[in-house]
Amino acid sequence: MRRWTALAFVLLWPGAAWAQTSKLEAARAALLQADTEWAEAAASGADVERIVSSWTDDATVYPPREAPIVGKEAIRAYVGASLKVPGFSIHWKPLQAVVAAAGDLGYTTGTNAFTFPDAQGHLITALGRYVTVWRKTENGRWRCVVDFWNEAPPVPGGLP
Repeated sequence: MRRWTALAFVLLWPGAAWAQTSKLEAARAALLQADTEWAEAAASGADVERIVSSWTDDATVYPPREAPIVGKEAIRAYVGASLKVPGFSIHWKPLQAVVAAAGDLGYTTGTNAFTFPDAQGHLITALGRYVTVWRKTENGRWRCVVDFWNEAPPVPGGLP
């Protein structure tokens, strides 16, 4: 009997591993899609609530050279104020998504660009990179828990 149990385990193990890999790959693709859709909503700048809906209620945002912004109400105010700045825009591109083995936590990384007026009112664009930590909610939707970005280092030789 032990032999049959061991044989069944050996034969079924690759299938179980494949199913887990397939499940995680589907979760990774869903996370990447969630970040892509969020980027599209933010780039349109049309709907604060649509943008803010991608953060959890207890999320924290870490903008460069600013204090952390904690909680959805504070994030909503920050996003709303940003969208009112003349010439402001934000664009980002998710490049990678990673999901934990449990399938309920993950992170994305990518590049971003912020356009805003400088002290003289001239529009400038700051290029950067970001990391976002995501949690899968009870309804299966990915939502951002931690949002961190910084400016990219200057291009060698000063090229644009």
